[in-house]
Amino acid sequence: MVVHPGTSAPARACPPDLCAAIVDALTAAGHRVVVTGGPGETDLTGHVAAGPAADLGGALTWSALAGVLAGAACVVVGNTGPAHLAAAVGTPVVSLYAPTVPYGAWGPYRVPTVRLGAADTPCRDSRAVTCPLPGHPCLSTVDPAAVVAAVGVLTGGPA
Repeated sequence: MVVHPGTSAPARACPPDLCAAIVDALTAAGHRVVVTGGPGETDLTGHVAAGPAADLGGALTWSALAGVLAGAACVVVGNTGPAHLAAAVGTPVVSLYAPTVPYGAWGPYRVPTVRLGAADTPCRDSRAVTCPLPGHPCLSTVDPAAVVAAVGVLTGGPA
């Protein structure tokens, strides 16, 4: 299982504490979790992976990340490049999707996917780079148990 918490635009990022809670929930459900991120995201990946997960933040090239994603049962990721890389290598995606751009045009495709996040927030289709709403409501309301359930649906594993 891979959790990739970073994004190039803060408006599309799941809050770090929530990502850490998702990792905790996944490991409590029996999943082995690896947290990935780019070279500038090592503080983030260290925070999210703290304790139960392996932290590969900053340690992978794009081709190495593709290999890790290809070997994963599922990927939990926001709307960012690694979501598309996971889809390209055929790995199912739990998409923590901020609605700042249309899901139909920018969501992962051609792999089994479960989309989580409030799709009807006022920032919908705004192309916002930073969240214009207090509390980042589209992603801060994702329940870690819903992520575990989505992973179970996509993998046929524990839910």
